[in-house]
Amino acid sequence: MKQKKVTLTKQPTNLLAAVTTVVNVQRFMVEAKNLRIEVNIPHDFPLVYADETRLGQILFNLVHNAIKYTEEGTIVIEAKVKKKRAVIRVKDTGIGMDEETQKRIFHPYEQGAKEHYHENGGFGLGLSICRDLVSMHNGTLAVQSAPSKGSIFTFTLPLASSSEREEKQRDAGQEVVRFREHKIDEEVAASHLPTSAHVRTEGLKRKPKILIVDDDAVNLHVLKNIICSEAYTIEAVTSGEEVLDRLDQGWDLILADVMMPSMSGYELTREIRNQFSISELPVLLLTARGQPEEVYTGFMSGANDYLVKPIDALELKVRIRAVIELKHSIQERLRMEAAWLQAQIQPHFLFNTLNTIASLSEIDTKRMAALLEKFGQFLRKSFDGQNIHSLVPITHELALTESYVYIEQERFGERLKVHWDKDEHVVCNLPPLSIQPLVENALKHGVLKKPEGGNVHIRIKKQEETVKIMITDDGVGMDKATLNNVLTRKPDQVSGIGMLNTDLRLKQLFGKGLFVESQPGKGTSISFYVPLNKLE
Repeated sequence: MKQKKVTLTKQPTNLLAAVTTVVNVQRFMVEAKNLRIEVNIPHDFPLVYADETRLGQILFNLVHNAIKYTEEGTIVIEAKVKKKRAVIRVKDTGIGMDEETQKRIFHPYEQGAKEHYHENGGFGLGLSICRDLVSMHNGTLAVQSAPSKGSIFTFTLPLASSSEREEKQRDAGQEVVRFREHKIDEEVAASHLPTSAHVRTEGLKRKPKILIVDDDAVNLHVLKNIICSEAYTIEAVTSGEEVLDRLDQGWDLILADVMMPSMSGYELTREIRNQFSISELPVLLLTARGQPEEVYTGFMSGANDYLVKPIDALELKVRIRAVIELKHSIQERLRMEAAWLQAQIQPHFLFNTLNTIASLSEIDTKRMAALLEKFGQFLRKSFDGQNIHSLVPITHELALTESYVYIEQERFGERLKVHWDKDEHVVCNLPPLSIQPLVENALKHGVLKKPEGGNVHIRIKKQEETVKIMITDDGVGMDKATLNNVLTRKPDQVSGIGMLNTDLRLKQLFGKGLFVESQPGKGTSISFYVPLNKLE
């Protein structure tokens, strides 16, 4: 700053997006105090003419300063337009300052109230740098304060003119052209990447789906042109709320800008992580700010990767490939796990079935022959090569389930009653080994835990665009604590993971997993939905 080597890249900038990003980055400081931050800036606030990175630095220092000297109460960030300029205020309810401190607070190496020096530390450069950066934007920075009554820091910025907004549009258009001109060179470079850097789509029978979100339509256009490829299906939206509305559409990657006004990329990522783990739905964040605090906040929010603008087109493509391939490798592991679980047929199930066959050979040979046929069908379906596919026809899964149910009814007789309620001619694809493990769970951990046994209902019902599959039993049920943890995998867990595996595969394929309801002594209901005529 002293040597006048700091240069600004001014452009029309969304003030609300910049403020939201800064607040999200410093959220961890607020959580340790009895403090809240309010942002009172309209969504339609005019664009300011500023360097986006330096504006973030100004806001970061002012908000950080307010948090540091405020133990409880409220910090308010607001803005208004006055005489064709943006007037931004950061108000706090902290310790405040006397008049003497206010006179020197913008001088380098000043700390404010001396009695707070050792407690808060620092070099006292933040406000001095803020003043200089604001001045470089042709603005002013001032403070109003009183001891024990808080402080108000006010700075001004010029608004972006219509010609400056048009210039940004032209620059963005030129950027699109530049990427198009280099497209051939990038494709040549990409063709020399190791095989592992390309998304493996064999066996998926569909293109990986990418959802891009940015509040700037021009940025969306540029990003789509960068990653445009026959290997992907790409869609774009302009807000985090639209992403949340479409989470159940089976995305392979969310590519999100950090600085968005109504919901920042950090907030969006946290919302996604409430529904999907880091392996179930990857999130790649893009930002103009690459400070350690921003990167830390991005990863703590649950992002898989973080790229700082300006973005190298080839690097973005490679990172997208890597993240999507990682997701698909985990999907493949889950499919193999499901097939392995089914192949590991419990010895006691085999022995008990063979004992039942032996007993029937002495009393009812027709029933024995029928049971042998169903047992053979069960074994064939259990070891079927289709079980490692991502999707199979529902007829394949029902054949396995029906043979399993037949065997168990022969074994347990009147203790087990299974009721089928199927709509005719249901045509859909679903993950292999998804219905049978749920029915087995209802039998083993539900009705057969009761001495008198009970009933299991298997329902296959067509709806407008989906098929609802529900397995209900009137067994022992689960208490609230068990129900809350039933779909949570525990470290080193080696048993009881069939339902977890099914839940994860459903989420990755369709965006929604299992819905479980249960009451102690009344039984359990497990349901899930698959699309009609879903292509593999």
